[in-house]
Amino acid sequence: MTNWIPDITGFKAPKYIAIADAMDRDIDAGILKPGARLPPQRELAYGLKVTIGTISRAYALATERGLIAGEVGRGTYVLARAEQQSIALQGSDFRGARVEASPALAQALRMDSTAGVNVGQSQIIGPMLAQVFIDEPHRANDYTRTISDEWREAGAAWLATGGWRPALDTIIPTTGALSGVENVVAAITAPGDKIAFEDLTYSALARGAALIGRRAIKVRGDEEGLDPDDFERVCARDHPKVLVVIPTLNNPTITIMPEENRRRIAEIAHRYNVWIIEDNIYGEALDDAPPPFAHIAPERTFHVSGVSKLLSAGLRAGWLSGPPGFANQITNAKKLMTGGLPYAMTEVTARLVLSGEAARLKAAVLREIRLRGEIAREILAGHRFASHPRSPYIWLTLPDPWLPGTFKNAALEAGVAIVEADAFKVGQADRVCHCVRAAFSLLKTQADVRHGFTILRQLLDNAGAGFDGME
Repeated sequence: MTNWIPDITGFKAPKYIAIADAMDRDIDAGILKPGARLPPQRELAYGLKVTIGTISRAYALATERGLIAGEVGRGTYVLARAEQQSIALQGSDFRGARVEASPALAQALRMDSTAGVNVGQSQIIGPMLAQVFIDEPHRANDYTRTISDEWREAGAAWLATGGWRPALDTIIPTTGALSGVENVVAAITAPGDKIAFEDLTYSALARGAALIGRRAIKVRGDEEGLDPDDFERVCARDHPKVLVVIPTLNNPTITIMPEENRRRIAEIAHRYNVWIIEDNIYGEALDDAPPPFAHIAPERTFHVSGVSKLLSAGLRAGWLSGPPGFANQITNAKKLMTGGLPYAMTEVTARLVLSGEAARLKAAVLREIRLRGEIAREILAGHRFASHPRSPYIWLTLPDPWLPGTFKNAALEAGVAIVEADAFKVGQADRVCHCVRAAFSLLKTQADVRHGFTILRQLLDNAGAGFDGME
């Protein structure tokens, strides 16, 4: 056993993070060698004059980072760097990861992302961004101190949907929709609180919540989105603090929740005192969307969206609107979690919206999405899939005997990157889902779209290849 007592005096982070950081440092320095057995938690707690709970959290964080591994009855050991890299890759959905993409993925047609289609945005955004630095050099180079009325006006215009438009005093700029959701979760919940999610959803929402100590629970969905009856059952049994939902063009199922279901869910949330966070990042594409939860239940709903899907993912900008009185709480949570707003990006996005350029670019993006979707539907004709003229991806049901993971691997070997159903599950989903998501907005040309879906069609038609090889 190594008699390791780290020096954490130079770290400004909380002690459990400082201990994990010191462990990483000492591994790099060769002080902790691969295979070394770490001191028992109680001994290290005594040596550092901290609680055993602090050491337990530090060891858990180091394990999550892939630095160490524990075995019952044998203790906790330092992993070799190769093992650490493998562990980090397995956990890359949580940590972002310093592991580079595999050569196959780097060379593949990227049909695993839904960033906005390139319709020449850089020709508009580039000069406008430069002009922000010319017009406001001090603000652009400083931390953001205030939120301007223009930013709120742009946010109100962008968030407006389904006959609803938020009040200016409820608008908070964010660094994108995901950041907005995470900031609200951090502001209105505490570690240990339960948060309900659709069983198939953009899983970064649930994983981000879990990373800061919240407990994700799932609510069953169907062809109309989240099931109100199951939501009521979950509320009665698990007492969630918050519901996070993508009611319009759900990612990945493309469902649009009917207004009747939205009103039922809002009524259930009222009875059980549950906050609602609605992510409308894809719903911004619709001109005829149902009324949002923010209109149906404004006293308990936080409405979040951004510009990554219909304008430019590179801007990292968005807005949220919530019940009155939460602006300072959410703004402080954002500063503590991710720092302040980038002035230049927020300002240029507001100028795009208020000048009308954002609407023009959005219309061009939607035209291209419609054309690319037509190509996908033409090539996949005869197979089962969900699609929408304004959705940048197809939700494809696989024929027997294909399994989602097997199909994803076969597609990557053929040069196409897609996402399998398991990546969208919140825990072990009850419903069987032999589906994959194939997106087309990141591809450079319509020819690439045709090529990518042709490859997928060939795999679908060669169902015998769906069997894993056996040794």
